[in-house]
Amino acid sequence: MEWGFFHMKKEIMQFQKGLSLHGFQSNYGTEQQCRDALLALRWPEGFVCPDCGYDNGGFIKTRMLYQRYRCGRQTSVTAGTIFHSTKIPLTKWFLGIYFVTQSKNGVSALELMRLLGVAYNTAWRMKHKIMHVMLLRNNSKRIGGIIQVDDSYLGGEKTGGKRGRGAEGKTPFVAAVKTKNGHPVEIKLNCISRFSKKEIERWSRQHVHPGSSIVTDGLNCFSGVQDAGCAHSPIITGSGKKSSKHPAFKWVNTVLGNLKNSLSGTYHSFRPIHSARYLAEFQYRFNRRFKSGKMISRFVYVAARTSPCPDYLLALSEN
Repeated sequence: MEWGFFHMKKEIMQFQKGLSLHGFQSNYGTEQQCRDALLALRWPEGFVCPDCGYDNGGFIKTRMLYQRYRCGRQTSVTAGTIFHSTKIPLTKWFLGIYFVTQSKNGVSALELMRLLGVAYNTAWRMKHKIMHVMLLRNNSKRIGGIIQVDDSYLGGEKTGGKRGRGAEGKTPFVAAVKTKNGHPVEIKLNCISRFSKKEIERWSRQHVHPGSSIVTDGLNCFSGVQDAGCAHSPIITGSGKKSSKHPAFKWVNTVLGNLKNSLSGTYHSFRPIHSARYLAEFQYRFNRRFKSGKMISRFVYVAARTSPCPDYLLALSEN
């Protein structure tokens, strides 16, 4: 008997090698390995004093600190980074980064708690600081070219409440997919305050390169991309399931479907104020899906250049 799955066509995305757990442990399995990796990514040319900018210093092994001979300042390899003042071993931080970046749909704080053997509140802070780095990195880059754009919402419907656009308790966000030769290249997922022409213009100026060609449905607010210097091609699709199957929006609808499945499958719920970070996590992994093996070092490089994020800032959401 022949089984059909032996003849299934291989999807490139499903067979990305990534970084195995064994490979991760070989590179980052000890505290010293993690410290050396962070040091090399933060100061590629060797330690540089954050105060005076000179590099003539030494390492105080008993205190795990670097000291500049000229000014006498002492600093740790984690000071001034997203790991600032952490009491958690770097091995657990790196392992947490590994699980968040390498898993297809991410991991919840509860699962991270179990995997790392830390308290839930600790896992939650780690998770949100990792997503914070992703969010800031995503926002530092703009998307450009031929882009499919759609409006969407996060949040469930209230019993007896309004459905769809304008429903209460939902977080509006813009979904954008850059395509090339008929395939998705990268995405942008950004929370906005409302779907208005002015807000779409603001979003476009911040996240889209001028001169890009943007395809949207007939929602009037999307004409705001023209005021930001982009070409706009609105397509009237109507409403209902038929509109979601329009070929002009194939990839943006596919991304939104995968996003919904990822969030609902991984997280029981999350507060609307944190929506931007959860969208950023999905975007970060998607845009690096063909470079997952290098994601740890690339992430730590950015984390080493991300300012500390104290607990009170974790309650805030950045668009």
